[in-house]
Amino acid sequence: MANALTALLGIETPIVLGAFGGMSSVELTAAVSDLGGLGSYGLYGYDADRIADTAAQLRAATDRPFALNLWVPVGDEVTPGDVDLSAALECVAPLYAELGLELPEPPPASLREFDAQLRAVCDARPAVASFVYGIPDATAVAELKERRIHVVGTATTVAEAVLLAAGGADAIVATGLEAGGHRVSFDRPAEQSLLGGMALVPQVVDAVDVPVIAAGGIADRRGVAAALALGASGVQAGTAFLRTRQSAATDAHRAAIDRVAETGTVLTRAVTGRLARGIPNRLIRLVEEAGLTLPFPAQGWLLGPVRTEALRRGLGDLQSLWAGQSAPLAHHDDAASVFAELAAGVAG
Repeated sequence: MANALTALLGIETPIVLGAFGGMSSVELTAAVSDLGGLGSYGLYGYDADRIADTAAQLRAATDRPFALNLWVPVGDEVTPGDVDLSAALECVAPLYAELGLELPEPPPASLREFDAQLRAVCDARPAVASFVYGIPDATAVAELKERRIHVVGTATTVAEAVLLAAGGADAIVATGLEAGGHRVSFDRPAEQSLLGGMALVPQVVDAVDVPVIAAGGIADRRGVAAALALGASGVQAGTAFLRTRQSAATDAHRAAIDRVAETGTVLTRAVTGRLARGIPNRLIRLVEEAGLTLPFPAQGWLLGPVRTEALRRGLGDLQSLWAGQSAPLAHHDDAASVFAELAAGVAG
């Protein structure tokens, strides 16, 4: 199973775990790494101390390569306190009352300082630092590489892939519109960057000189074989692993994945203010029917207490149920079973 990607990253099988921002688990990340792939851990919202602690937990759980993932600021972020929230708070007040919650006061800021996060990742020295919504500047990339940390970027278009390669990415995740979670476009608006994997992957392979990792719609050996036939050096899988007991998904989230053949998935800005793919539920319907979508990350702040309480109570209808279009193929509840199924596609 050796190829350019495995040689670069020091792994045995070209299978990468999708990094779940806010939903990653040490257990699942370590399991994928131990199986010979690249486990990934999403650090969205983490401060430097928590990043250091997470890296230490991962090192205690596995001696194999793993990736730490960060969101790069793109310049459209707002501070909730700087946005007129009166109409939005009035709209969600009944939902807060239903759950017995007090309406929140806007924080002075809601984004962790990216420079501090990046410094913590540099100090943690994972095998891989992966990024969504772009790539850090040349100085930061050079420092990562000086510490022998490989840099992986994520592209939703060919133009983004070219930008990532020019910025120093060692490998590029080409993520099709089928993928679950956020559409991590940074060159154009996400709605103008919706290419399916069958179209995106071979064009990215032709456009860059670094290994390409196909993502979106890959949940079994057939998807892996197709991605490799299109020229990808490896695959990234998210929803199939999210379904397993090693993930941080709730039982309600797993149950929703099991029913996704009936419900389908949708692209929506309702949950965080940025376009993302998930399973439709009451939370999305309420927000979309009200026409309530604040800029990122104010929308996430507005609904954060609701989603947290829903997680505590196991209320799937009020959680963010991220999932990709391949969710109906996510049948396994154990990470090793998912990995074996995907690896069968690599082996041919």
